[in-house]
Amino acid sequence: MSALENVPRISRSVIKDPSLAAAGIKKIEWVKEFMPVLKQIEERFIAEQPFAGMRVAVSVHLEAKTAYLALVMRAGGAQIAVTGSNTLSTKDDICAGLDAMGVDVFAWHNATEEEYWGHLKQTLSICPHIIIDDGGDLVHLLQGECKEYANDLIGGCEETTTGIHRLKARVKEGSLLFPMMAVNDAHCKYLFDNVHGTGQSTWDAIMYTTNLMLTGKVVVIAGYGWCGKGTAMRAKGLGARVIVTEVNPFRALEAAMDGHEVMKMDDAAKEGDVFLTVTGNKDVITKRHYEVMKHDVLLANAGHFDVEFSKPDLKAMSVSVTDRKPFIDGYKLADGRVINVLADGKLVNIVAGNGHPADIMDLSFAIQAMGCRYLSKNGKGLAPGLYNIPDEVDHEIAVMKVKAMGLGMDTLTPEQEAYLNSSTGE
Repeated sequence: MSALENVPRISRSVIKDPSLAAAGIKKIEWVKEFMPVLKQIEERFIAEQPFAGMRVAVSVHLEAKTAYLALVMRAGGAQIAVTGSNTLSTKDDICAGLDAMGVDVFAWHNATEEEYWGHLKQTLSICPHIIIDDGGDLVHLLQGECKEYANDLIGGCEETTTGIHRLKARVKEGSLLFPMMAVNDAHCKYLFDNVHGTGQSTWDAIMYTTNLMLTGKVVVIAGYGWCGKGTAMRAKGLGARVIVTEVNPFRALEAAMDGHEVMKMDDAAKEGDVFLTVTGNKDVITKRHYEVMKHDVLLANAGHFDVEFSKPDLKAMSVSVTDRKPFIDGYKLADGRVINVLADGKLVNIVAGNGHPADIMDLSFAIQAMGCRYLSKNGKGLAPGLYNIPDEVDHEIAVMKVKAMGLGMDTLTPEQEAYLNSSTGE
């Protein structure tokens, strides 16, 4: 594409295996075919060049859909540096493919903790104007150790629930230093990505990894936010008996009225065959729960960080840990019971699977791209803080997706508009 040839590279990629480029490019080209909204935005960006002269740093789970988002941003004139947001979700072939396509990448699969943070710092060393963050690690560095890299920063977009929680905490304490867009709170993100993306990709990964079915099993889902709703709905549809644990009374009531059992984790721990955490919090499952679990239960996490069930507690209780199968570690307890941990407690749907479907991420990454476009035009006039994606942007993307899916949709007549806006109902 000629528009990309004029966008210079910033530095030099740091990746594991450049020879994997061809395989990575094939995967990127595949997902592009199923992301029609992002493809339309790419065409708009080529014409508009909203990021001309700007540098953009991206830290999102580094797989094919993310790669396409980076290429769309580059098509809009941005100089791009990309890294991953999770050491195990990074795909080395995608890194190589992006590098071969002219994007600077600082990441590899299964990086050590030190390497991971080093990759984040290398990505930020471009001194970005805009960041795309997933979980808040870029913000953490730019407000602390890497503050000198924020001199040109206009703002950024946050992808996920955990990152939004962290940003809200910063706003509350008055410490957020620049504007951030709450991508996760857009309708086109949480109603589809969180519910249907997490719902499908999580069970895809668990069933493929274990070669087991859900039918007839007891599935315990910790947390009934949007991700919990999606995973519970899919588990029920696959024939499981679903138990939900919650700390929020409204969500507990929702779960009950959606047809699920609701109980404390202390009670659910004795019942479950499969445990899935989607709370965004830590220590949801701890020693006292492991003590009463059945033999050979499956334990998986679809929240952002690997702290939702306590791995330190489980390790301390175990007499041995066995690599039973790719992405499955069996923790053997003194009484002979085994607790199977999937994907080392990290995001099971991305670490042990393919992540969300491309046609769902079409919506999420369309919001990311248009959120960055909004910042490029308006960010310098925004005070530090957390901002919602404008309703008109959210609505436009939804309409684009409806058309791309070939769906029919009615429109209000002028008389209906007037009726809805009337205080008298006339």
